[in-house]
Amino acid sequence: KGLAMKEIEIIINGDKLERVKRVLGAFSDNGVFVNQGFGYGHQHGYRQVYTRDDNRGVNLLPKVSVRTVVADDNVEAIVNEMVNTLGNDSFGDGKIFIKEVVEAIRVRTNERGNEAL
Repeated sequence: KGLAMKEIEIIINGDKLERVKRVLGAFSDNGVFVNQGFGYGHQHGYRQVYTRDDNRGVNLLPKVSVRTVVADDNVEAIVNEMVNTLGNDSFGDGKIFIKEVVEAIRVRTNERGNEAL
């Protein structure tokens, strides 16, 4: 059985997608899955907050979710590089989520664990 695996999900503004792909490509050739959608974070979709008006609602912004699964021993290096590459110290820089992966199976060959990645 293969080593432990983690799914890394990076939620970003679409203009950062090429940077994310470059970082992931430097650490792994496992491939990525990209979804486009809309969302907001702590700022409720507003880039600057000038008022305390609670009636301003929520502004959904275009976002991109990039997911990949990697061996445990690559996770910390990938996360560190993502933070260094994506961070501008401003709202909307993105979020990274790391989840346990119990198993991976390549349907074509029935390879399992890290071999399936």
